[in-house]
Amino acid sequence: MEGREEIKGSKPSFPLTFWEVAVASTMVFGIVLGLVGVYLTMPASDYSFLKLPRNLEDLQILRDNLESYTSDYTVQVLVGYCAVYIFMQTFMIPGTVFMSLLAGALFGAFKGVALVVFTATAGASSCYFLSKLIGRPLIFSLWPDKLSFFQAQVAQRRERLLNYMLFLRLTPTLPNTFINVASPIVDVPYHIFFMATLIGLIPAAYITVRAGIALSELQSLGDLYDFNSIATLFLIGVVSVTPTLMSKTKQ
Repeated sequence: MEGREEIKGSKPSFPLTFWEVAVASTMVFGIVLGLVGVYLTMPASDYSFLKLPRNLEDLQILRDNLESYTSDYTVQVLVGYCAVYIFMQTFMIPGTVFMSLLAGALFGAFKGVALVVFTATAGASSCYFLSKLIGRPLIFSLWPDKLSFFQAQVAQRRERLLNYMLFLRLTPTLPNTFINVASPIVDVPYHIFFMATLIGLIPAAYITVRAGIALSELQSLGDLYDFNSIATLFLIGVVSVTPTLMSKTKQ
C-alpha cells in the first residue's frame, strides 16, 4: 500500500512536459495526415479485405490482396501500415504480432524489421504519453500486484535502469503492454524507455518478420517462438542485465 500511495502522491498538476506534448501531438498529426493522404491517393477499388487480422487465415488473405498494391503504391501502403500499427500499439489493441508478420510478408527481412521496430517504438511512445496523462486508474485496477513489483524493481535498479528495461523488453518477464502503460507511472524516464524499446525489440521483431516471409508455412502462432528462439531471447536479456547484477554484488 505504501508503494501505491507514493505513486499517487507524485502526480503533478499536468504530467506532460512541453517537449512530450510536442512529440505526442506530432505523432497524432502525422497519423491523421498520413491516413488522409492514403485515402486521397489510392485508386477506387473494393477494399473489403482491409480489416485487422485476427488469425493466420485473415492475415494470408490480407497479404495476398496487398502484395499487388505494395509494388505500385509502396508509399501509401507503408504509411497506412505505420498508422494502423501505431494506433493499435497506442490503445493496446491486440494483434500487433499479425502486423509484424505482415511486414515480413510484404517487405522482406531488413525492411520489415526496420518497419516493425520503428512503428512499435512510436506506438509504445504514444502509449507511454497517453498513460502519463490518464493511465493511473487503469493500471491500478488491472495490474496492482505487477505495478508494485515493477515499482520496487525500478527503484532498486535506478542507477542502471537502461539495462533492466532492456532485459524486460528482450524477455517475456513482463508483458510489453504493461511496460508501456506502467513505465510513466513508476517514473521511468522517457529517454530510458525509448532506448530500451528501440534496441530491445529488435531480436523479437527479427524472429517474427522472418516467420512472416514464409507465412504460408506457418501453422500457428506457437510456431513463432520455439525453444531455441525463447532461449536466445533470454540469453540476450541476461547479458543486458549482467552489469546491474555485477554492480550490486560489488556493493
